[in-house]
Amino acid sequence: MTSAIIVAAGSSRRMGFNKLLAPLAGVPVLRRTLGQFQACADVAEIIVVAGDEVREVVEGWKASLPKLVAVIPGGAERHLSVWAGIQACAGAADIIAVHDGARPLISTMQISKCITAAQASGSVACARPMTETLKRADAQGRITDSLDRTGVWVMETPQVFQRDLLITAYEAVIRDGALVTDEVSAVQHVGEVVTVVENTSPNPKITFPADLNLAERFLL
Repeated sequence: MTSAIIVAAGSSRRMGFNKLLAPLAGVPVLRRTLGQFQACADVAEIIVVAGDEVREVVEGWKASLPKLVAVIPGGAERHLSVWAGIQACAGAADIIAVHDGARPLISTMQISKCITAAQASGSVACARPMTETLKRADAQGRITDSLDRTGVWVMETPQVFQRDLLITAYEAVIRDGALVTDEVSAVQHVGEVVTVVENTSPNPKITFPADLNLAERFLL
């Protein structure tokens, strides 16, 4: 079975307000995210890791989200929040998917695609190939050179792993005091390989107020 950990413990400092509870076409961002995992047939349970304000709201959604089995406090750093989520997963879960609550447009098809790939290879990350031209600039903002985008991928979520591998990775991260910003980095910390699963549909992360407007256009 697959457990999905939805990470929703961020501070939203760059947003200026709680982005996870902000309305997106009339529905809170996080509620949209949870709805996609609820609708995915390959997900058996959902664990939300969140701050106090968000936890209180999510508790009120439980009646409409039967797969939502736990709403737990987040940690001081993202990797500590994920570790808390891992510990809350059912013992029968052999696959764990970790998803950023601020990515509400993930499709159920892409979730399933990532889960199937992780069952086969052990560790995968939803990602999209970089298509934009990349430049490097100095401290004054002056362009200094071009960067080769060949083989460059933009990491997204969900990032999906066989349970034992993810536990081993996070135990090492915590033991070593390493700071990792995603599960790919945690798994690479123990020398394991992660494979990309291309996402061809919009999956933006809501970070700035303008991102809400962009995401809403994708829903039209």
